[in-house]
Amino acid sequence: MITRRIFALIIAALAALAPASGLAQDWPTKPVRVVIPFAAGGVSEAIFRALSPGIEASLGQRFVVESKPGADGAIGTGEVVRAAPDGYTLLLGPTAVYAVAPHLFRNLGFDPLAALDPISLLADAPLLAVVGANMPAKSLKELADYVRANPGKFNYGSPGTGSPAHLTGAAFTQETGNSLVYVPYKGTPPMVQALLADDIQVAFPTLTGIIGPLKAGRLKVLAVMARQRMAELPDIPTTVEAGFPQLVGGNWWVLAAPRGTSARIIDRLAAEFGAALKNANVRKRIGELGHVPIGLAPAATAAFLKSESARYKSVVESGGIKPE
Repeated sequence: MITRRIFALIIAALAALAPASGLAQDWPTKPVRVVIPFAAGGVSEAIFRALSPGIEASLGQRFVVESKPGADGAIGTGEVVRAAPDGYTLLLGPTAVYAVAPHLFRNLGFDPLAALDPISLLADAPLLAVVGANMPAKSLKELADYVRANPGKFNYGSPGTGSPAHLTGAAFTQETGNSLVYVPYKGTPPMVQALLADDIQVAFPTLTGIIGPLKAGRLKVLAVMARQRMAELPDIPTTVEAGFPQLVGGNWWVLAAPRGTSARIIDRLAAEFGAALKNANVRKRIGELGHVPIGLAPAATAAFLKSESARYKSVVESGGIKPE
């Protein structure tokens, strides 16, 4: 038999839960802000704009992209970390934000994996092992053997210290006895120009930044740094096929919310983006941007982030990599 006291406690508990439950059920009632922690006009914005029309039509609210660049992504990410966990502020961040920055910058002020609730791994741009047209190597193994036999004579570049391209190159140099010399650049275009000018001989970019020179025959792709071949490069083997299964990496994009966001909102967002990523036109557009559409569920995305963070931590620590 329920006493008046117990009944009152039950009513009080249900009343306390009602606002949060109601919030999740009513969401969204206003536009949702999506923070990208880098400069406007990048590929992440293009990916999101390919997805947003279907999401907005389904949820009945606008998803407004805001670029918040600075401090290698820490400014925009920190703003989302500190935002109210109400489903109205989201983060669309790349590999470097989630898996590299915590190990490269000691005074970041937050741990992205602990401070954010992952929603979905939306897309991934596999990195490519690329050399200049004059490099005699015709495979990744030949390249490894060639630079190992000529230590210190060849350079590899990246669009910036701490980028996936840098850390993947660092992992490759570790595989080849640290035989390549690292040269950082400020962005992909100057890195590609250096590769074309033979100032550097090796790089690990995504397809987007090298399409023109590749079609002109001025660059060669030796391997796709993924477990599956790319539809855009069907004849190029993966690093797994080439005998380098540990060299799998890409510049991927994960959508996340501040820690404590309602599971109902997280699951709803994941379902909506998963459905949008199955649309043939959306998949085609994302493929044209050099990315593979994915759409992992929240739990799978969390496991992915944990694995990638551990992998990049190992590369940073083994290579003694420091911020510029």
